[in-house]
Parts: sequence; structure tokens; C-alpha cells
Amino acid sequence: AWKLDCSPSDTSGGCLSCRYHKLIWGPHSMTAGERVSGVLIAGGENGNVILYDPAKIIAGDTEVIIAQKDKHTGPVRALDVNMFQTNLVASGANESEIYIWDLNNFATPMTPGVKTQPLEDISCIAWNRQVQHILASASPSGRATVWDLRKNEPIIKVSDHNNRMHCSGLAWHPDVATQMVLASEDDRLPVIQMWDLRFASSPLRVLESHTRGILAIAWSMADSELLLSCGKDAKILCSNPNTGEVLYELPTNTQWCFDIQWCPRNPAVLSAASFDGRISVYSIMGGSTDGLRQKQVDQLSSSFGNLDPFGTGQPLPPLQLPQQTAPQSVVLPLKKPPKWIRRPVGASFSFGGKLVTFENAKPQQQPGIEQQQQRHHVYVSQVVTEKEFLARSNQLQEAVQSEGFISYCQKKIDMAQADFEKNVWAFLKVNFEEDSRAKYLELLGYRKDDLRNKVNVPGSWACVKCFAAGGCICQRTIDVIIYMHCSLADVDGLITQALLTGNFESAVDLCLHDNRMADAIILAIAGGQDLLSRTQEKYFVKMQSKITRLITAVVTKNWKEIVQSCDLQNWREALAAVLTYARPDEFAALCDLLGNRLESEGDSLLQTQACLCYICAGNVEKLVACWTKAQDGNSPLSLQVGIAVKKEVGSNRWGSYGVQIK
Repeated sequence: AWKLDCSPSDTSGGCLSCRYHKLIWGPHSMTAGERVSGVLIAGGENGNVILYDPAKIIAGDTEVIIAQKDKHTGPVRALDVNMFQTNLVASGANESEIYIWDLNNFATPMTPGVKTQPLEDISCIAWNRQVQHILASASPSGRATVWDLRKNEPIIKVSDHNNRMHCSGLAWHPDVATQMVLASEDDRLPVIQMWDLRFASSPLRVLESHTRGILAIAWSMADSELLLSCGKDAKILCSNPNTGEVLYELPTNTQWCFDIQWCPRNPAVLSAASFDGRISVYSIMGGSTDGLRQKQVDQLSSSFGNLDPFGTGQPLPPLQLPQQTAPQSVVLPLKKPPKWIRRPVGASFSFGGKLVTFENAKPQQQPGIEQQQQRHHVYVSQVVTEKEFLARSNQLQEAVQSEGFISYCQKKIDMAQADFEKNVWAFLKVNFEEDSRAKYLELLGYRKDDLRNKVNVPGSWACVKCFAAGGCICQRTIDVIIYMHCSLADVDGLITQALLTGNFESAVDLCLHDNRMADAIILAIAGGQDLLSRTQEKYFVKMQSKITRLITAVVTKNWKEIVQSCDLQNWREALAAVLTYARPDEFAALCDLLGNRLESEGDSLLQTQACLCYICAGNVEKLVACWTKAQDGNSPLSLQVGIAVKKEVGSNRWGSYGVQIK
């Protein structure tokens, strides 16, 4: 805060010695360039209205009075300048006197209409901030009158029903033409009443922040939510008249402030005039009062020095007690940001290319037309910056809604230029198809059909048939077959490809072609019983050795073929194999078959060995017949053997084979 000393100066002239009840500063003639500092208008105690030139007062000129008139019959306590026509000034005095002064023709003032009855003093007066021909006046009795200068008569009167309102302040709403506030000076009712002329039966809102009477009010033109008030409780409060909340309390001394004003150019600055003859300039943006306190201390120090002002005038001894450091006083800022530092506009992007904007532009006021309450709007618009991207987004949205993912991915594959992009869309397409895993393998380069074409070499099955017929195939033929279908004879690569695609049969064929029999058998086991059986057949066809037929019979359990085709010189081995591997239900038949072959041979030694086979088979009739034939029927031993065999066959020894005794 700053202090302005308003004590009279000897260089000033005119009526500066007069007592003023009201002093205002108007911008008349500033735009024309005649008076760069405007006009200073004073309301005197003797009913005179005086116009001063502030530029001459600042320059120290002796002739500072522009004009003056003694029209009122009493002290002029109310003055206000019309903000639409700055040459019009309203003044109020005793006995309900109200004059409208034209600064361009100061000699003859006008009246707004007939004086109100009963006659009373005019304590405050104010022009409407939205409609230029509306004027309001108030009296200490608590009544306020609204005048229409076009009709030259009052249009409405408002008053408090308690009759305790002593009006000390009147201010129009900066934005709403029908609203105004009245301040009460009475300590019994220290309130600020907010009135709406459309509902003038009672106050719209009552602010009760002060504890004693209110001396002056001022409504900010820059922010209608900031209302200043000062009172006998030595407080300067900044309140929100819409909610009644106190937003800010200015730091003051114990002196009362009888007038406060907002700066018309800097909305954050205000002035307060106190009864100690000082004008303090404050900022509602916060700060500290330490500088002002230190300035007062420095003034006392410069006046008294180090002498005791209340003693004998002798120098003061050094202070023995430690001095306490006063804490810094910090003034808290406003509880809400004022309108002039808020965002005038704002924008934010949303999904889908939408732009959300707002603005707080103040509408232009047309003279003579009452302004309606302003509405604030939020606009949502579609902003297209990337048309191609938006088109692709719409296509994707349509595909999602119609579930046409396969066709959408195929379009992307056709439009793709880079191989990587094609692969990505191809994999995405397969993800929506059936049997996706097999198709993923095809995309990776492992096609079962291609592998089958490589493995199914023309003539390969003919070779197998040749092996089955007992033929042979040379190694050169195998090498040619593999070379025709394998680059650089890379059989391992084909086997790997077959295994990766799960084609065990092709992998087994490749192993057989490459004479990797062990690998073929192991893979055939993994491929299932059917593949294992076929692999074993191919193996036995291809691998020929002395014991191949025995191994084949052991694996395939086809002992009938062994018994029918074996060399009878090896009948012992054949009978041993039957005894070891033959199933119980086929054992007797196999032994009979082997015995029949031996008996039908021309070799008498082999014929006699047939008896052993019949004994194993439990066939008594054939045993006796064979034995008799071998002995020419002359040996009595044949009868004994027959009886012994019958007894043996009748025992449980052969029961497990299911042989019937005949």
C-alpha cells in the first residue's frame, strides 16, 4: 500500500480551502485532447459544484478552476459521472434536490423529475452501468428511487421494511441492469442489501460481513463478483455479492475509511480515503505491509532521533533487552482468481477429432437497450486435419461393426507395399479364419502340400513294390530321386520341414530313402500305430538279411507264413519260434501245419520228426499214424506210444492249449 498526503499546498489557488463532501474524477474531454487529465468534480458544503483541471493542479498553476455553480440549497453529498456520456454528471443534495449537469453547457442543469415526497437528503446517487438513461438515488432513511430520464419521473422505489436502513452507499450491478446494492450506515443493521428491480418486494440477498455500520461501497467494473466495502469496524472487505462470501480482507490501520474507489485502468488497484487525512492505495493481488510499517518507523526516527521524546531530552542509553524480530506480515491473496486474469478462451481436443472450445467474450452493449443476462456456451466441433487418416478410421469402424475383418485385412494386404506390412496383415487375417494354426505355418513357409509333392517322388512306390517282390534298387537310383527334389541333397531340411508341419509320414519316408532306419522307426512310433506298422513293412522290404524273415514274423506275429515257407532243414528253429511266440489259440494248428510239411517230405528222417510236431500239437491220431508209418506198422512200440500219448493228452498239461481228445 502507498500513502498520498492531501494537505493543502500554498501553490494551489481557487476554492481549495472549501470543505467538500464528495470528490470524483471524470474523463470528460480526455479523448478530444483538450484536457489530458480529465476533470475533477467537487461537491461543496455550500451547495456549489466545482470543476477543476487536474493537469493545472499537478503543474502548480494558480488558476485551476474550470467552472462552478451554486445551484443546490445545501451540501452536495452525492456525485456520479455517466459512463456512456461522460459530459453528464448527476449531483444530489438536501431536500431531494437532484440535478443533471452537462459539462459542455454547465450553466443550466436539468432535473430528472418532480422531487420525491417527503423531502429528504440525497446521500448517494449512481448511473446505471447498462442503460444510460437510468439513474438511482438513495437517502439516509433507507429509500432508493430509480429515475427514467426519458420520462422525467421515478419508475420504482425500493425500501427496507425494517426502516433501519441508513443508506450510505449505492451501486449498480456492472453486468445486470436491474440489480443494485444498498449499504447501511446504522450500527444496528450493518448490512449490504442486493436488490433486483424485477422482484422489488424484498432484497435478493443480504451480506452481513461487517460488525458496524458501512460507510462506502464500490463494485468492480472488471469483475462483477468483487464488491468492496468499508465500515466503522475499520475493515475493508472484498466480497462476492452473488454468494455473500468474503474473498479478501485488506490490511488497514485503526482509522475508518469513508470512501473507496476502484482504479478505472488497473482493475487490481483500489484507493481508500481515511479520516486521518490519508489516501491509501492497495492491490488485491496480495503482498506485504512491512514496507509501510518500516516507513512509519523511519519517519519517527527522523523526527526524534535517538532522544527520549517523553523524557528530559537526553540521549537514550543502549537498549539492554534483546529486540524481538517482528514476523513478516503476508496478506493472503484472493480466494478466487479475478475475471481479468481468467482464461478468456479455452480449447481441448477429444477422441475422434473433436474440438471443445469456450469463450468469455463480453457482448457489446447498445445504448438505450437493456442487456439480458449473459449465457455461456461450450462448443463441440469436428476438426479434420488428416483426411486420409480419418477415412481409414471410418473403414476400420465399419469393419468392426459389420465384423468384416477378413475382407478388411485382405484389402490391407493388397494395398501394402512393404513385405513386413503384408505379413502383418496376413497374420491378422488368419487370426479370424478357421484352422488358424495350420495357416500360420503356411505363412511361415511350411506348406504341407508342397512338402508332400517333394516327398512323394514319382516311382517311389514302384520301388517299394519292387522291394516287396524281392527286387532291389541301386544306391544311384536313390541318390537321383533325392537330388531331383532336394536342393544340394538337403534331406535334413526336408525332414525338419515335415516335422515342423506335423507330417510324420513324409518325415519317415525321407528317413527311409536316406537309409536312416533308426530315425524312421523312432518317428513312426511318435506318429502312431498305423504309421509304425507301415514303416515296419517298408523296412522289412528294404532290409534283406538271413534273419529278416524271422524278425518280420516276430514283429508282425505272422507265424503261419514262416511255418509254410521255411526251409524244412530248419524245422527245429521253426518249431522253437512257434513254441515261443504263437498264441494259445493258434499253437496246435501251427504245430500240425509244420508236422504235415515234414510228413509230406520224401526224406524219411524228416517224416519221423513230424511225430514231435504232432506231440506238441496233441494230435494223437496223426501221431499214431505217423509213428506207425515210420515203423511200417510192425513195431509193438507204436501201440505203447499211442497209449502213452493218449494218457498224456488226457492230463492237464495240454489243457491250456484247448486240444480235444478224440
